[in-house]
Amino acid sequence: MAQYAILIYAKAHEAEVISGAREAHERHFEDMVNSGALIAAVALQPADTATSIRGDVVTDGPFVDAKEVIAGFAVIEAPDLDAALKIARANPATQQGGGVEVRPVEGGFIADRPATA
Repeated sequence: MAQYAILIYAKAHEAEVISGAREAHERHFEDMVNSGALIAAVALQPADTATSIRGDVVTDGPFVDAKEVIAGFAVIEAPDLDAALKIARANPATQQGGGVEVRPVEGGFIADRPATA
């Protein structure tokens, strides 16, 4: 089965949190786990916590100044792009003012580490 990265975008300067947004994302996460499609998922802290490096210059903030930023990503397994798009389309970000981008994974590595309490 092919692997796909789903990049999850949100508004960069979201002033208010959408009611029920976190719960919707948690339900979508559980759906992906229960379907067996989910390989990895990562939620990121807000873009204003980013530190960027260009050459020898280190600056506060995201690498690119944009209206939308990557809020997280998931890696899934799906039989084809159509199936991956169906999973991605169910991501709550698509209904909360953001969106998703789906890309085939060329390669990757996830370290197997013991869980910490």
